[in-house]
Amino acid sequence: MKKFTLIGAAGYIAPRHLKAIKETGNELVAALDTFDSVGIMDSFFPNADFFTEFERYDRHLEKLRFDRGLTIDYTSICTPNYLHDAHIRTALRIGSDAICEKPLVLNPWNIDALSKIEESTGKRIWNILQLRVHPSIIALKKKIDENPSKIHDIDLTYLTSRGHWYYTSWKGDVSKSGGIATNIGVHFFDMLSWIFGEAESNIVHVHSHDRAGGFMRLKNANVRWFLSINDELLPDDVAKKGQRTFRSITVDGEELEFSNGFTDLHTVSYQEILDGNGYGIEATRQAIELVHGIRHANVTGLKGDYHPLSKAPLSKHPFTL
Repeated sequence: MKKFTLIGAAGYIAPRHLKAIKETGNELVAALDTFDSVGIMDSFFPNADFFTEFERYDRHLEKLRFDRGLTIDYTSICTPNYLHDAHIRTALRIGSDAICEKPLVLNPWNIDALSKIEESTGKRIWNILQLRVHPSIIALKKKIDENPSKIHDIDLTYLTSRGHWYYTSWKGDVSKSGGIATNIGVHFFDMLSWIFGEAESNIVHVHSHDRAGGFMRLKNANVRWFLSINDELLPDDVAKKGQRTFRSITVDGEELEFSNGFTDLHTVSYQEILDGNGYGIEATRQAIELVHGIRHANVTGLKGDYHPLSKAPLSKHPFTL
């Protein structure tokens, strides 16, 4: 049984990590969050110690190590994107491996700095890239690998509606979240580059507070992509059902069915990490470079091969209405 701590226990994604720690037969020793709405812990680890101040959390772990000889094996990190770098460093310095939600970091050069800390501490940094363990995605990669010379045409559409709260939270602050492409798109870009190879070009057609769209040429694919948090862009049949998320990936005109099977992907990812087969920091580099490039790209407008939804009329920022 491995000993875990968790930073970011009150966040949206934390329950998936708590569940994964529990289902892989391990123990959560302590958790940290600046917010104290963490009753979810009762469903998994009611006896884990909880702290709202980093200094008390840090002192507690030191006491466990020196007074009880207890070593933390892994620190799970579920905090806002811009804090991942610092919390990974904390995890390694207390002598644990880090298991971090995506994006691992916001900038490619942060990966280089973290690899130096890995080397100096002898500990590992693991990223949750759960689409890589999805059965449908694995099957697609196997199929694509069988014909490595073919260039495929991909359309990626991901619409996940968010209310006005989004813009007040850290997610609406580009310096903290990395913007739309990083916050909601990084796992798709990771999956596509994992299957279809490195990026050769990366063009952005539209980029605003609630959407981003563009075209990227990968080694074995041409990808038109569009991401948005605006519910006005949902297909009519989806909106009529009261659903607020729509995802679609077509490969050479055929829809990739991967809407099911998401429930246990974090648990599978954890088991892979515990078995030594997880994805380390170099595996994350391509996606981080892609979303960093999107964030800083010059927006070309509707030129070339753009996603159809890129033509949708732009909405005003809710705080300018």
